[in-house]
Amino acid sequence: MFNNVYKDKKVIVTGHTGFKGTWLTRWLTMLGAEVMGISDGIPTTPSMFEILGLEQKIHHRVIDIRDAAALAQAIHGFEPDFVFHLAAQAIVSTSYMDPLGTISTNVLGTANVLDAIRQLSKPCVAVIITSDKCYENVEWEWGYRETDHLGGKDIYSASKGAAEVIFHAYFHSFLKHRPDIRIASARAGNVIGGGDWAKDRIIVDSVLSWNDHKPVQIRSPEATRPWQHVLEPLSGYLWLGANLATNEKLNGESFNFGPRAEQNRRVIELIADVFEYWNKDFDCYQITGNVPFHEAGLLKLNCDKALFHLRWEPTLFYQECVRMVGEWYAGFYIQDRDVQTLTEQQIEQYMQLATERGNRWTHSS
Repeated sequence: MFNNVYKDKKVIVTGHTGFKGTWLTRWLTMLGAEVMGISDGIPTTPSMFEILGLEQKIHHRVIDIRDAAALAQAIHGFEPDFVFHLAAQAIVSTSYMDPLGTISTNVLGTANVLDAIRQLSKPCVAVIITSDKCYENVEWEWGYRETDHLGGKDIYSASKGAAEVIFHAYFHSFLKHRPDIRIASARAGNVIGGGDWAKDRIIVDSVLSWNDHKPVQIRSPEATRPWQHVLEPLSGYLWLGANLATNEKLNGESFNFGPRAEQNRRVIELIADVFEYWNKDFDCYQITGNVPFHEAGLLKLNCDKALFHLRWEPTLFYQECVRMVGEWYAGFYIQDRDVQTLTEQQIEQYMQLATERGNRWTHSS
C-alpha cells in the first residue's frame, strides 16, 4: 500500500486526537509508521482517540499549534520524514462564537507548522490539509477546481482560504528551492464516518439523538452534499505524500479529494439511510426552521487533477459509505462491539476493496 513508503518512517500528525486525525493515525500505525501526534487536547467526549487507546501506540504530545516555540521544538526533536497537518478549529458554528480563535488557529497555527518545517535540516514531505470550504462558494453545480477563487462569506471559510494563501506564500518564499523539502496542500469536505463526535455535524447530531430515542432536529433537509467516508480523503492524503516523496513536479501544488458524483445526496436521504442500521421504530428526524448561520446549499469539488497526476480515485459507492458509518455507530451504541477491532476491520476492508477495484495506491511501483 502507498508503495510501502510509510513503513518504519517517522510521521507527525497534527490534530491527531480529532476525528480525521484519529483515523489517519491508526491507519499509519497499521502501515508500520512511527507516529508522533500533536494536538492541544482531547476535543470530544466520547473520544475515538481514547477508545482506540492510541496514546499507548504513538508519541503523544499536547501542544497548541499557536505556540510556535513548543511546536517547533517538538517537530525538530522528532525529525519527521512526513508531516500531515490537520490541526484546526473545524466547527463552523464555533467560528461565529470565537472568530479570533478560529483565525489564530487555522491561519497563524498553519503558519507556525510551515515555519517549523522550513527550519528542518533533513528531508521531509508535508501535506497541509485545509477544507473544501477554502473556495469562495457561489453554489454553482460544477465542482470547484484547484485554480478557483479562494475565500468565503463566513469566518471559517475565510480562515481556510487564508491558510491556503499562507501555504503558497511559504512555498514560494522559502521552500520552492529546497530540494530536501516537498510540500502540497489537500482539500476535502463532507466527511463522515464512525467515531466522530464533534458538535453541529449531521451524523453526530443524529446518533446522539437516536441514542436518546429522539428524532434528530435538522435545519436544512434539502441541502445537498457529496458525502464521503473518512477513509476516502485519507487515502488521497497518504497517496499524495507518497507521490511527493518521489515526484518533485508535485511540489507546491494543491489537490482536491472527493467522492463519486453519485454520492451527491440530500441531508434527509443520508439520515434515513444511516438510520436503517439503528433498527429502531421511532421517527429518525424532525425539520426545524432554525438556521442560526449561513449554510451553503451545494458545495462539491472537481477531483480531475488528483485523477490525472496521482491516478487517485474514490473507492466506495454511496451505500458502502453509509454501511460503514451505520455499522460503526450501531456497533458502539447498540451492539456493544469492540470498536477498536471494528475500526481496524473497516480499514482492512477498505484497502481490500481498493485493491479489488484497481486503485493505484494499492499497487507496488
